[in-house]
Amino acid sequence: MKKLLLIVPSLHQGGLEKVCAVTARLMQPYFDVRIAIFDSRNIAYDVKGIPVSDLRLPSRPGKIGKVINVIKRGIKLHRLKKEEQIDIAYSFGPTANLANIASGGRSEKWLGLRSYMDMGNPKQIRLFCKAADRVICCSETICREVQGKYRCGKAVTLQNPFDRKEVKKLSEQEQAQLPWDEGRILISMGREDVVKGFWHLLKSFSLVHEKLPDTKLMIIGKGEFTPYRELACRLGIEDAVYFTGLRKNPYPYLKRGSLYVLTSYYEGFPNAMVEAMSMGLPVIATDCMTGPLEILEDKYGILIPNMSRQEDFDPQTITEEEKDLAGQIIRLLEDPDKMAHYRQMAIKRAGDYTTESYIERICEWAGIAH
Repeated sequence: MKKLLLIVPSLHQGGLEKVCAVTARLMQPYFDVRIAIFDSRNIAYDVKGIPVSDLRLPSRPGKIGKVINVIKRGIKLHRLKKEEQIDIAYSFGPTANLANIASGGRSEKWLGLRSYMDMGNPKQIRLFCKAADRVICCSETICREVQGKYRCGKAVTLQNPFDRKEVKKLSEQEQAQLPWDEGRILISMGREDVVKGFWHLLKSFSLVHEKLPDTKLMIIGKGEFTPYRELACRLGIEDAVYFTGLRKNPYPYLKRGSLYVLTSYYEGFPNAMVEAMSMGLPVIATDCMTGPLEILEDKYGILIPNMSRQEDFDPQTITEEEKDLAGQIIRLLEDPDKMAHYRQMAIKRAGDYTTESYIERICEWAGIAH
């Protein structure tokens, strides 16, 4: 049985971290799987029964600290690869990719590009294309750019897998504890990060709530969200907004939703959005780089133009794009037939991202029977 090493900075909340943990679980029947992690504190995902090697080299500040970390991680990974006789080392994201390259060795190097933000460093992408045996892109858009702009024939697309039955099972394991007993709930999910554009969401929701007072907003994800909480207060919607914090099982909360809204201006392949779709939530999403257009195709959900990247926590300033988003939300919520249509379309589209196709591709690339 071939030995597969998955390399990831951490297994705390995040899209690439979750895909790493899911990949480890899915590939266990076909590979001898191990995870190498730079920092094992605060593991949020289930890796029970999977060997985890903690390199004990968390992130360090400054350019010199980062260079030293790449070297040290490379040395430890080289030793691990040699001791475990690893056949394939698959890394997730730029920092893991650099360590994978620095580790050398005879193992195949599969380097994962997990977000369009990874494309912002051309020198790094050229290095990845040169050093990798395979460059694995989470979206077709990223893959086409790597193939075209960098003339990299090693680039392939591997979209994230979803198991609707497992999501449904997890959604029924517990009851979501919410501050409200009733109302239509808009949901968005993601860590506190400027790229998620949550200030746009709050401002748009303030207009929605003014028109439809029964509506609520729930944001699921890690972070204090202090400036967002303050903005909600200044907009007068604090009683209608709930920041849940990190939830290891977010599905009971998604289950309570009426509509999923994504306001990111960068994504890779938005896991949370597809998970919401698998649970039958209609979607309104920005046409950001990358993911929503590829998934929704302007028929499985509603796409709106990408929004400004400039943070603005002034409650007196509500832009035309925020007003337009509010209008889209209101029109959808007020149209039961349209809501039902997009529920069905969301479930149908989520069913295209199966674990089976994900397993098949990895096994094919590794040259093993499936």
